[in-house]
This record gives sequence, structure tokens and C-alpha cells, in this order.
Amino acid sequence: MDIHAFKEWFTIENMMNLIDQYRSFGPLPGILLLILEAFLPFLPLVIIVLANANAFGLWYGFLISWAGASGGAILVFLVIRRFGNTRILSFLRKNRQVKKITHWLEAHGFSPIFLLLCFPFTPSAVVNIVAGLSKINIFQYILAVVAGKMVMIFIVSFVGYDLVSLIKNPLKTVGVFLIILVLWFIGKRIEARLAKKMEKKEQRG
Repeated sequence: MDIHAFKEWFTIENMMNLIDQYRSFGPLPGILLLILEAFLPFLPLVIIVLANANAFGLWYGFLISWAGASGGAILVFLVIRRFGNTRILSFLRKNRQVKKITHWLEAHGFSPIFLLLCFPFTPSAVVNIVAGLSKINIFQYILAVVAGKMVMIFIVSFVGYDLVSLIKNPLKTVGVFLIILVLWFIGKRIEARLAKKMEKKEQRG
């Protein structure tokens, strides 16, 4: 099976059948599929999230997808942070575009990562890799990933699970955007506190 055929196999129906076949393992298959997607970004994240929502229900499916997507992103970040200085990955650090994005992330911290990860079609693998190569604080990154993935996974799960209701009731759409704004504000406040703590530690050091 070539990559093209492999990608075509990932439909909602096939995903739900796969999850149903391994239902005795509980949420594990749904989580593992999203962790795998973090390392193999050509896999359809949206399809897997929709399959979880339809197989386990909106809220339980959302929690499963959120755990898998967040865990996968953090694992990619940790791998790149650990092995980013090796010769194998040296070509990434030398790339001009990667350098520009890396410096930009270091300068802005939480906000760009959070906002990028709020949208389902953002190439999150690129964000994770560049963040791993940067000097961004790991806690800032984890905060941005957990908050951003929560928004993105909830939107995809909610829209896919109850699309008709969303169209008929535009207030729900407004609610989704309000959630994004609230989470962004909370993230910025936490980031500011973390920055102050880091400054105090550096001054003491």
C-alpha cells in the first residue's frame, strides 16, 4: 500500500470501524492514532477527531482527541528539543526560513503558538518542530499547546458532531469565538506570571 492509498483509507467510516474493533481497549486507539498523527502529519487529524466524537460521543470523544493531540505535539517538541543539535537535524537549524520563524516564536512566546494551534488546518508539525528548535520555555509551550489544541479539537468535534445545530443557532458560533478569546487572555496572564518568575530567578542567579 503506497502513501496515497494509505491516506485515502483514512475515512470517518474506516476510523469508526477501527475504533469499534478495538473498543475493548477503551480510548487507547483514539489517543494513539492522534499521537501517531503528530509524527506523521499526512494523516487526517480532522477525520480522526470526528471519528472519536461520533464513536464515543461529543464530550468523551473530545477529551480523548484532546489528550492524544496534545500528547503527540508535546512528544514531538521534546524529541526535537533533545536531538535538535545533532548532525541529523542540523539542516533544519541552518534553514533561513526556520531561523526567522524560530526567532519570531522566541520573541512572542505563547500567543503565536496558541493562535496557530487553534485552527485545524495549521501545519502543527511545523509549529512543534520550530518550537523545539527555539529557546522558548517548555512550560510556555505546553500551556500554548494544551490551550490551543483544546480550542481546535472542541471546534472540530462540535462542528462534526452537531453541524445542523451550529448552522441553525449562530449564537453557538459566537460562543466558540468567545472561548478562544477567553483562553487567549488566560494564557497571556499565566505567561506574564511565568515571565516574572523567570526574571526573578535570573536576577537571583
